[in-house]
Amino acid sequence: MAGASTRTVAFLLDDVTGPFFAHIAQGVEQQATADGRLCLACTTQGDQERELAVIEVMREQHAEAVILVGVGREDAEYRQRMARVADALDKAGSRLVLYGRPSLGEGGPATVVEYDNEGGAYALTSYLLSAGHRRIAFLGRRPGFTTTSERIAGFRRAHQKFGVELDPDLVLTGAFTRTYGYEAARRLLANRADVTATFAATDMIAAGVLQALREATVRVPDDVSVVGYDDVPLAVDVVPSLTTVHVPHEELGRTAVRLALHRTVTSMSCSARTSSSATRWLLSHLHRAGVEPPNRAHHMTCALSCEIDVRDKSR
Repeated sequence: MAGASTRTVAFLLDDVTGPFFAHIAQGVEQQATADGRLCLACTTQGDQERELAVIEVMREQHAEAVILVGVGREDAEYRQRMARVADALDKAGSRLVLYGRPSLGEGGPATVVEYDNEGGAYALTSYLLSAGHRRIAFLGRRPGFTTTSERIAGFRRAHQKFGVELDPDLVLTGAFTRTYGYEAARRLLANRADVTATFAATDMIAAGVLQALREATVRVPDDVSVVGYDDVPLAVDVVPSLTTVHVPHEELGRTAVRLALHRTVTSMSCSARTSSSATRWLLSHLHRAGVEPPNRAHHMTCALSCEIDVRDKSR
């Protein structure tokens, strides 16, 4: 049993219902299989105590790597506890991998595979502002979570760069769901006629926004422009197709496994219990049919092929 368990990669997700989770899981499973490991998946439903308990079980089973996927928390106590967990895994010969979460700092020996949330949001917001939009609603703020904090930071930075005052009432709190996007868009239609564009924190939120606008006979993008984040498959299936930020979740999943299992032979070597390695992906945004300057009747589709700029750095 112990011998078999040392050939295991554990994969922990906050949830399994989000469409991008399937792509992460596929990348992790493919790479684990290619490296001759068994991949075990578990969901935590966002429960911190369950998350820590499952990691402890994986440590006891001598899993080679524990890959933790989900939004990071802006909670100092939680980060300290996670740093202790990372240290315990490291001493047991395992490795904690944080996917899409910030580093634990010098005290936590974990591998970080993250993407540039702030940079992607900055680029996409800049695209809207450069098209002439001045009242842009951000939908999907989740207090205490690093993913939306970073995306809102990019949203704010773009407004500052363009010299456009950001209306704090247009940064709206809500879940990463289609239902929330639908309800938020209906409230905006009822209360904020000055909004000409919406920045949905995820493509799922954007899908709900598009449904609400369609029911209200509001034309997209002629009357309101809509953008999303993640580039999940539905981004090209909704009408009109979404301008969005592409996150290469499947490749990031493969990268997480490679770094965890082969960290001693990568250029990002790690000293046990004292440092962490990081792979940071800079994201591109895809210009599709969901955006045009405000108050223009003519619609022009922009199809621009964008390549991903990938850089590695050690922390």
